[in-house]
Amino acid sequence: MASYLRGRSSRSSVSIPGNIFLVGMMGAGKTSVGRVLARRLGKTFHDSDHVIEERTGVRIPVIFDIEGEEGFRTRERAVIRELTALDNVVLATGGGAVLDEENRRLLRERGTVVYLRAAVRELINRTRHDKNRPLLQTSDPQARISAIFEQRDPLYREVAHLVIETGSPSLHSLVNRLEAQLVAHQAQATNPAQ
Repeated sequence: MASYLRGRSSRSSVSIPGNIFLVGMMGAGKTSVGRVLARRLGKTFHDSDHVIEERTGVRIPVIFDIEGEEGFRTRERAVIRELTALDNVVLATGGGAVLDEENRRLLRERGTVVYLRAAVRELINRTRHDKNRPLLQTSDPQARISAIFEQRDPLYREVAHLVIETGSPSLHSLVNRLEAQLVAHQAQATNPAQ
């Protein structure tokens, strides 16, 4: 009985058809938000980085060490192509997935793309102790995050149907806000004259 009640309270009463793809910088909260959103909307959750790690049997830094960023991006492109072809999913993409033009096209065409946008200062705080981020293993991770943000922010904006400023609300408040934005976006797409 308790699990039934817990399941009911965590499910949303709204229905948002189709796929939802989350893009944004490392540390923006795509995986955390994606898991909660998928559970609430009754969709299947996938994280492209986790799928790559499961299939290779190693962590992403090891892939970078052995194959370089180019090798990782080739793997990522194949996984994005596969996962975006699924139905009724929430997909958290890797922070650099938008660097690939084909990925941007597939994301835009096969679902609703949400850019979870966090300020550089927040990203630095959230990622400063994370050793699983190969692009930040430098002598100045703060400068690296700033440079990556400057490069990728326009690409995230280009591909996104919605931009959500993450700020510092609770995870559930952020998901509530995102869900409301998705409902409004769906309504506008269904009735463009309104």
